Amino acid sequence: MTPLTPHVAPDPQAGAAVKAADRAHVFHSWSAQGLIDPLAVAGAEGSYFWDYDGKRYLDFTSGLVYTNIGYQHPKVVAAIQEQAGRLATFAPAFAVDVRSEAARLIAERTPGDLDKIFFTNGGAEAVENAVRMARLHTGRTKVLSAYRSYHGGTSTAINLTGDPRRWASDTASAGVVHFWAPFLYRSPFYATTEAEECARALTHLEDTIAFEGPGTVAAIVLETIPGTAGIMTPPPGYLAGVREICDRYGIVFVLDEVMAGFGRTGTWFAADHYDVVPDLMTFAKGVNSGYVPLGGVAISAEIAATFDKRPYPGGLTYSGHPLACAAAVATIRAMEDEKVVEHAAHIGETVLGPGLRELADRHPSVGEVRGLGAFWALDLVRDRETREPLVPYNASGEAAAPMAAFGAACKANGLWPFINMNRTHAVPACNITEAEAKEGLAALDAALAVADEHTA
Repeated sequence: MTPLTPHVAPDPQAGAAVKAADRAHVFHSWSAQGLIDPLAVAGAEGSYFWDYDGKRYLDFTSGLVYTNIGYQHPKVVAAIQEQAGRLATFAPAFAVDVRSEAARLIAERTPGDLDKIFFTNGGAEAVENAVRMARLHTGRTKVLSAYRSYHGGTSTAINLTGDPRRWASDTASAGVVHFWAPFLYRSPFYATTEAEECARALTHLEDTIAFEGPGTVAAIVLETIPGTAGIMTPPPGYLAGVREICDRYGIVFVLDEVMAGFGRTGTWFAADHYDVVPDLMTFAKGVNSGYVPLGGVAISAEIAATFDKRPYPGGLTYSGHPLACAAAVATIRAMEDEKVVEHAAHIGETVLGPGLRELADRHPSVGEVRGLGAFWALDLVRDRETREPLVPYNASGEAAAPMAAFGAACKANGLWPFINMNRTHAVPACNITEAEAKEGLAALDAALAVADEHTA
């Protein structure tokens, strides 16, 4: 397979050198260092990247679900270059034009009165600061978050997380209480309809608050649509119900839009689908397609007012870094000019959604298809009737072999997949073309035949 850009010739020797240096000096996240074999990447453009042997991959992961406008978008690259030549960096205590403009553009798109922006370097720091703001605003300490969630790898964020990556760092002293959010396909409430799931999940949440003590709870933190945990779109009325519970008990409602924001679901923020306004909203990733690290917290007027006369005890050296903000400004303007958000909605409704459901009709390994926009998950199972996952929860080694075989089949067919536990996610760039999306569906079709071999 030829590279995407013909002026880049295959160079296996250079690839070997890159890989050797990586193995000698780079310590990789979430990995047993001796058991991984990172691919050496030579370049990327649009929805594709390629290795030093010249093999091209269609990226159905968007990096880590952040290259919402694809790789090497020329307008964003040019904006970073221009900013570097004009003012490459400056301390966060000063007013800088590009920082102010990035904040203005973000605030214009957030729901309700979330008009003040606190910049961070990424999503985990955004969550850390949102929780700190909620605790200081309420004078309370406990924070509630859901099982089947991911909020980041820093101290508070990892304790909020509801998947196994939390376990090694869970001190049981971080003031975090977990609860079950709605997920009808694997309902913890024995529900049979979305309405039942919604009602029972809200009752469970309110019971949890009652037994924890409403006056002790500072915040409820939810991914608007959980990402890595499985892209489980909440049933109608659930987020509005959480909003009502928070209002009743004086609890700060925090929505984590780090993965679901900036066009990923076919709207600027996933909250737009549910007509709900949180008190704090975290963002990162798609805000500038990950070209320079950036995240932040969008803050309501009420919470911002808490710190009008009282200093906010938090900050970062690189908060609102000019290069990152320049990338954000260029990304948001490009998304607006090129109608990327509308395109994500369209590609989800007309290509990805129908195409994935058609694959489910033909492949017994697909238990459920769920998602919207450019944000989809296939729940792979051994048995559709029992819904037994294709691999056990948190499987590794031989127990995870069926998913490993599926992933290898994807890569052999030129598709780089997003795999977590028994799921594969279809999360390409939000501006993926119809032809590219269909190419990805065809590669998934072939790989699912491998998964089918492990069904009952």
